Amino acid sequence: MPEDRLQKILSQAGIASRRHAEQMILEGRVTVNGAVVTELGSKADLERDHIKVDGRLIRPPRRLVYLALNKPVGTVTTVSDPEGRATVMELLQGLKERVYPVGRLDYHSEGLLLLTNDGELANAVMSAATHLPKVYLVKSNGPLTPPQEQEFRDGVPLSGRRTKPAGLRLVRQAVNPWYEVRLVEGRSNQIRLMFKHFGRLVEKLKRVRIGPIELGPLKPGEFRHLTLDEIQKLKRATQQRTRGVA
Repeated sequence: MPEDRLQKILSQAGIASRRHAEQMILEGRVTVNGAVVTELGSKADLERDHIKVDGRLIRPPRRLVYLALNKPVGTVTTVSDPEGRATVMELLQGLKERVYPVGRLDYHSEGLLLLTNDGELANAVMSAATHLPKVYLVKSNGPLTPPQEQEFRDGVPLSGRRTKPAGLRLVRQAVNPWYEVRLVEGRSNQIRLMFKHFGRLVEKLKRVRIGPIELGPLKPGEFRHLTLDEIQKLKRATQQRTRGVA
């Protein structure tokens, strides 16, 4: 096999996302044939070289696994948490394969989270170039005015940069209404900050869709394996988006 960048190898082996893999390399946690490697441009061959992370020899995953999880409020979307909080990994009882979360949902949010050991697909889903749409149900502590709704759709300034056009639809009218929000970007706490821009606080936030994958009837804390049809649709969606096809 030809040599690849170490972060790509770690990602494809299901060890971590590329970004997290880069951090591991910089922290000196990766060795190739016994030598510590800390340069991000370093390359290796997984079949020929002995690559270890924290002293553990890595191998390509025997079986690619694709999961949909209903992340409950009060869990973090990381493999481990230095503060000792519950992580989504603790919900995967009985799963033999090692997987990792694709993207994040913040501690106070719930809903659809994908997990996999397919590094290439994970990177495609998270890539800013993919613009894979994500749909959320959001409960606000008050309604937006029609002009505010339109500004929300057109884009609002956050940290000196305007958000991309978004979808917004009122789904339940009340003192504390529910909205459906559709985003094609994923800045940290973006929806909460967009509502805060209009003086509103988000009381509840639930992600219900990522590209062609829907949360469905999964209860908080439950997970399921994606069907072959769902996996194929997700791969097609990321490829089409990357090529700029609607």
